[in-house]
Amino acid sequence: MSNLLRNSLISVVLATTTALPALAEDISWIYCGDKMDPVHEKYIKEWEAANDGWSVKPEVVGWGQCQDKATTLAAAGSPAAMAYVGSRTLKEFALNDLIVEVPMTDEEKAAYYPHIVDTVTFDGTQWGVPVAFSTKALYWNKGLFKEAGLDPEKPPVTWAEEIEFARVIKEKTGKAGYGLPAKTFDNTVHQFLHWVYTNNGQVIDAGGKITLDSPDVLAALTAYKDITPYSVEGATAYEQNEIRAIFLDGQVGMIQASVGAAFLLADTKVDWGVTDLPLGPSARGKGTLLITDSLAVFKGSGVEDKTIEFAKFITSPKVQEEYEAGGAAGLTPLRPSPAVDAMLAAAPYWKPFVDGIEFGGPEPLFTDYKGFQNVMIEMVQSVVTGTAEPQAALTKAAAALEEYK
Repeated sequence: MSNLLRNSLISVVLATTTALPALAEDISWIYCGDKMDPVHEKYIKEWEAANDGWSVKPEVVGWGQCQDKATTLAAAGSPAAMAYVGSRTLKEFALNDLIVEVPMTDEEKAAYYPHIVDTVTFDGTQWGVPVAFSTKALYWNKGLFKEAGLDPEKPPVTWAEEIEFARVIKEKTGKAGYGLPAKTFDNTVHQFLHWVYTNNGQVIDAGGKITLDSPDVLAALTAYKDITPYSVEGATAYEQNEIRAIFLDGQVGMIQASVGAAFLLADTKVDWGVTDLPLGPSARGKGTLLITDSLAVFKGSGVEDKTIEFAKFITSPKVQEEYEAGGAAGLTPLRPSPAVDAMLAAAPYWKPFVDGIEFGGPEPLFTDYKGFQNVMIEMVQSVVTGTAEPQAALTKAAAALEEYK
């Protein structure tokens, strides 16, 4: 086990290691959230009825502690059979021999939208089963556009237009033209990666080479610098939900957010629209960061094969479509289907969240994701606060990432 992982475990509450290994007929599942989703409860019962003698035992653990608990139990030799984890952690789990492979057939891979399988693939195989998926699109406040003298029915298509529209809104209305979150928070990295993936950029390639210091990523970081004066003041004090709250209050012109914001906007007086993320000069097409959470199957539970079978069942198209249909959770569908087509027809605001998938990219896989995250946050914050120029910040971050790949 790597020293990085050992060190990360020291800070976790060790009381969780008292849990016992799963019995042969039980599949223990560390389930992140405040409560079980009714769809999962329903299909657990269906699976148990079809698999005599087997029981699925979910343990609901809050988002803040969920992944730490799964990691601690596995490292202590008493793993849960399965856990809900961010796909970005799969590489670290795999390299520390804590999880087993969950290979997919070509048919299974083809059923997903493009690049989804890439988010769980390391070293040529899959290490988890995608269970939740998120993309982003650009929301704009039509009222503020009109107040600023902009056409409220024409959102920006390019970065250049986005920066210009933000400037006009700021200068004409006194309100923020754009909501740029740059708090010391994981979403600061996500928000920047949406810009990277709308300009054909990349952080690390499939062979493990750091590609951050490139013209495409430099253009994204330079655009961040250029839009900052017209964004919310003190961007380092805000994370995405706080920025979204300002937009819901009608005080910012444009934000990047998931489809969940559309459900919240229905209860406001804001006249809004949603469109594709604007594109950089090197874009090949519509893009977005592709974020997935996955079901990881831990090594040493004694029920690995049956757990893989259950994990694939609980994320199968029938179950997944019903799970995603809730909408308010902000989940983008994992797979195309007639049900998704019907959803797009009934609610056109879904379209940009699906269209960006084609040229989107996954969360970069590092052996120490938190290390990667901290480097990227420092890079973004240094540019947003004006303490570093984009090229210098990019070169410094690229060198620092070598330690965590």
